Amino acid sequence: MTAPDSPTAKSHDLIDWLVTRGLEGADKQELLDGYCTRLVDLGVPLMRFHAAQPALHPVYGGTGYSWYRSKGSNLETFEYSEEPSEVWTQSPLYAVLHEDIDAIRERLVDQNEPSRFPLLNELRENGATDYYATGISFDMPAQRNPYDAKEAIDGVLMSWSSNAPEGFCDDDLDVINTALPHLGLALKSASNARVSKDLMRVYLGRDAGRRVLSGEIRRGSLQQIDAVIWNFDLEGFTSLSEEMPGIEVIDMLNDYLGVVVDVVHQCEGNILKFMGDGVMAMFDVGEIDADARAALAAATMLQERMAELNTQRSSRGQPVSNYTLALHSGEILYGNIGSESRLDFTVIGPAVNQTSRIAGMHRSLGQRILISDDVARAAHPCDQDLISVGRYMLRGVAEPKELFTIYRTAG
Repeated sequence: MTAPDSPTAKSHDLIDWLVTRGLEGADKQELLDGYCTRLVDLGVPLMRFHAAQPALHPVYGGTGYSWYRSKGSNLETFEYSEEPSEVWTQSPLYAVLHEDIDAIRERLVDQNEPSRFPLLNELRENGATDYYATGISFDMPAQRNPYDAKEAIDGVLMSWSSNAPEGFCDDDLDVINTALPHLGLALKSASNARVSKDLMRVYLGRDAGRRVLSGEIRRGSLQQIDAVIWNFDLEGFTSLSEEMPGIEVIDMLNDYLGVVVDVVHQCEGNILKFMGDGVMAMFDVGEIDADARAALAAATMLQERMAELNTQRSSRGQPVSNYTLALHSGEILYGNIGSESRLDFTVIGPAVNQTSRIAGMHRSLGQRILISDDVARAAHPCDQDLISVGRYMLRGVAEPKELFTIYRTAG
């Protein structure tokens, strides 16, 4: 029979909690906050806990979690870097990873000489008496050659610090190590869920990614909605790209498309797809009048942001580009289209086709922004001064369409 105060018995409730919260989908911060609190409740004299974990994310490459008994917790992100930072290479976690050792234990209260790790000297100055670090691999790669915490392992590196007079006793470390595999499994579950959400959002768009994760994955599963389609194109980009080095072309494209995406998201729209140097977006924020006003607000904001970007690029001696924007509204089919092995979550329908036809009128009308009469009627009254540029027969459209543009006074 297991003694009630043995490390295994003391860890039982902690393990049950980790498994339950992992199955329930708790996020990383909630898991680690609860884990640290429960360790203290079990009598483990925890002063500080830290976890470093790689991340599959387009902006940052890793995450760090720190918990202090006196200050609570915080979650931070680490940027991608080509070379390892000095702080990272001098850390005990780096040593665990690169020196191929299972764990590091330093009883700081017993040391007369400074530690080889600057972090441990700093912790000792702040009252720490004991330090323990180890890691859990989720899927150890064949060759370990990390540059930074983000590329360390598909797993998590962790450390525990104590400020008790005698530091951690053997039972404390037994409690930590007994629960460690369960903590790792719960963190793996939380990380996989986070990665799925991040990648779906980045590659499919905020709304489409959410829909796919919620189960809308069958081919042909389409929803009919009323929305405003927003068709953006860079003007003259093809000829510019033929005269510029490839890396400058990519940087320029990212500059402009970054502005477009930011504007659409700020006005509650959704990016549907990138088409070379163009963007198709959708505004479906409520009723069609709200959709139209949101799309027009985005068009107004785009005018301002693109002018600012061109001014910045010109001041740096970089080439600039203009743009065209077409807006139209109507019924669209929104959902999964493709084959069983490759699907696209996108929109189809006459309204999408008519938006493309309107976009073809920019050159002949000499207007950067063209808005269909459907959008103008739905948005009325609106904050923009919409000026008619005439009625036209569009290819493949039976009835004439009146087109509008946004009038802005000089300055």
